[in-house]
Amino acid sequence: MKKSALQIARAAYQPKLPVTLTGAVVAIEGEPTQSVADQEEIKQLFPNTYGLPELRFEKSGKQIAGKPVNVGVILSGGQAPGGHNVICGLFDGIKKINKDSRLYGFLMGPGGLVDHNYIELTADIIDEYRNTGGFDIIGSGRTKLEKQEQFDKGLEILKQLGISALVIIGGDDSNTNAAVLAEYYKNIGAGVQVIGCPKTIDGDLKNEVIEASFGFDTATKVYSELIGNIQRDCFSAKKYWHFIKLMGRSASHIALECALQTQPNVCIVSEEVEAKNQTLQDVVNYIADIVAKRAENGNNFGTVLIPEGLIEFIPAMKNLIAELNDLLAKTPDFAEWAPEKQREFVIANLSQNSATVYASLPAGVARQLTLDRDPHGNVQVSLIETEKLLSEMVGNRLKEMAKAGSYNGKFSPLHHFFGYEGRCAAPSNFDADYCYALGYNAAMLINAGVTGYMSSLRNLTKPSVQWLAGGIPISMMFNMERRHGEMKPVIQKALVRLEGTPFQRFAAKRDDWALNTQYVFPGPIQYFGPAEVCDMPTKTLQYEHLDK
Repeated sequence: MKKSALQIARAAYQPKLPVTLTGAVVAIEGEPTQSVADQEEIKQLFPNTYGLPELRFEKSGKQIAGKPVNVGVILSGGQAPGGHNVICGLFDGIKKINKDSRLYGFLMGPGGLVDHNYIELTADIIDEYRNTGGFDIIGSGRTKLEKQEQFDKGLEILKQLGISALVIIGGDDSNTNAAVLAEYYKNIGAGVQVIGCPKTIDGDLKNEVIEASFGFDTATKVYSELIGNIQRDCFSAKKYWHFIKLMGRSASHIALECALQTQPNVCIVSEEVEAKNQTLQDVVNYIADIVAKRAENGNNFGTVLIPEGLIEFIPAMKNLIAELNDLLAKTPDFAEWAPEKQREFVIANLSQNSATVYASLPAGVARQLTLDRDPHGNVQVSLIETEKLLSEMVGNRLKEMAKAGSYNGKFSPLHHFFGYEGRCAAPSNFDADYCYALGYNAAMLINAGVTGYMSSLRNLTKPSVQWLAGGIPISMMFNMERRHGEMKPVIQKALVRLEGTPFQRFAAKRDDWALNTQYVFPGPIQYFGPAEVCDMPTKTLQYEHLDK
């Protein structure tokens, strides 16, 4: 494979490990832990891995070679920048324990474990992927590890290869599955440790003990570069309103971080919309009012950032979607009807409030809500073009305002969706360091003999050499939630905290950004140069540390 000049230079970058991991380490146990909620239910479900202590690593005396260890690794779920460096750090870590240790990668996600598809990751392979983006070293997949037959089938290949530890690199669902697998293997005495690593560009896998999921730093910097480029074009042409949808279905961390980096005219935060019980029309009116006020100053241009999952946070829309899911589940031939018959049927069979909301939607979006279903029969919210929905409704609102004499301007919208552009970017220095250290740290957890833990690094706003390394019991992050009609233990998603410093900093500035063009142009990720340019963590992480 031909490499670019950047790839060649980047391969030589040596991630900076925390000082505590640079020599022999010893694991220090903290206090026993408990889950964030539903303690009794979760304790019963995880009798062997609940209540474990937090671990922190400290430098020890002389390095003593341990026994060789065979380790398996899985990339699970969507891609995130830095995944390759987690695997590189894990490889180097187990080789540090003993040079005869071996690493096996299961191909295309958890399905590779179940189906016994794997490769041995040798030094030659690993060296090709250092500091690169993507998950292509072994591929990823979304197979859920949740059934006993899957666990048993996976154990067959683990035993065959002599693997005594499995590292699962994934988001909240993947690490939930890792904890379930760890509990099962511990219960049957399988002799296999399971360690998790926190991955997701969405930024919603974090809490008091996991400061950040990897990939968020790089992805938001990529998106912010693109937004900055659009804003410079917007400021130059002075004739377009850009509606930009950003990844983040379950939380608005990406949109908020990009707003803090680029200072757009409008950024909608889903969690605030829900907290204020706003309607879709409330959101539309808010944007339209800003468009009108800017037009009064001769500024018929601007940028609007929209989280991917906004629709699900609008209470009236959430109710509408729930009613549609129930209604259409009972109407299997609905897709075969003529569009007008479909619309009449839906409006006639919804509650009055939901029927009113449905009737107010542009025809294209209304059809998306009824026709695009997932295998479970639910609306595929991520397919809804929220940016086009909002711009169309804003346009209609501005026409009403123009008739009333409260708007006299030109409104020309353009649309963008930034998602896949950021998932496989070459990791920033922060993510390159963070991911390498997460993998190396996972090797230290394996060496400590523990299972059901997540690799954890803290103090992340400091230089990476000062990061604090250790492990957190995954069960500590659990609560019970209803999934597919049943109550199940899951890692609690972290939503944007409206009382937190990142949102409060945004809220204090947004009125100024709305009317006065205050754009910031972050430019591309810088890999070489002064630390204040190349190694800076996200604004979100910096501001969250002010809360501690």
